[in-house]
Amino acid sequence: MNLDFERIIPSIPYILEGIPTTLQVVVVAAIIGFVLGIVLSILKISKIKPLNWLADFYTSIFRGTPLVLQLMLIYFGSPQMLGIQIEAYEAAFLAFGLNSAAYISEIIRGGILAVDKGQREAALALGVSESSMMLNIILPQAIKNILPALMNELISLTKESAVVTIIGLADIMRRAYIVGGQTFKFFEPILVAGLIYYVMIMILTLFGKLLERRMRRSD
Repeated sequence: MNLDFERIIPSIPYILEGIPTTLQVVVVAAIIGFVLGIVLSILKISKIKPLNWLADFYTSIFRGTPLVLQLMLIYFGSPQMLGIQIEAYEAAFLAFGLNSAAYISEIIRGGILAVDKGQREAALALGVSESSMMLNIILPQAIKNILPALMNELISLTKESAVVTIIGLADIMRRAYIVGGQTFKFFEPILVAGLIYYVMIMILTLFGKLLERRMRRSD
C-alpha cells in the first residue's frame, strides 16, 4: 500500500494541537444550539400561529441547506452584506450554533409533546404559571427522554466541525492537510485525523451512556 507513517509520526503532536480548536467550536455551538433550540421548540408548540410559522421557517432554512454553505455565507459573505469581516471563530460559532438549533428544536419539541398531558393539566389546576410549568416540570422530563437524541446531535456536530477547515481555522483536519502538504503524504495524516475523531466520538458515546444510566437511576 506504500504507507509511510515514519514521516508522519513527528507531526502527530502538531495535529493533536487542533483538538482544542475543534472542542471550542463544538462546545460553544452546542450551547448556542441548545439555548436557541429550546426557544424555537417553545415557539413551535405555541398557540400563536405566526410564532409557529416563524420557527418552522427558521428550521426549514437551516435544515434545507448544507452546513458548509451556511458557514461560507456567514464568513465570506459578511464583508459584502454587512460591511465587516466576521472572524473565523465567530463565523464557526454562528454557523454551527444556528444550524444545530434547527435540529435540536425538533428533538426538544418531540420530547415536550411526549410528556403526559395529565401533568400539564395538574400543574395548571394547582395554579402553576405556564412559564414555571414549562421550566420546572415539562422541560426537565422532556430532556431526560430525549438525552440519546441530544447526544447523537452532539456527536454529529463534532464530526461536522471538520468543515471549519475551509475558513482557515487550525482544527484537526486543517492541520492534517498542512502536514500532508509538507510531507507529500496525504493519506497517512488524514488517517491519523480520522483516528483522533474516532477516539473523541467514542469518549462522547461513553459519556452519553453513563449520563443516561445516571438519569435513569434518579427516576
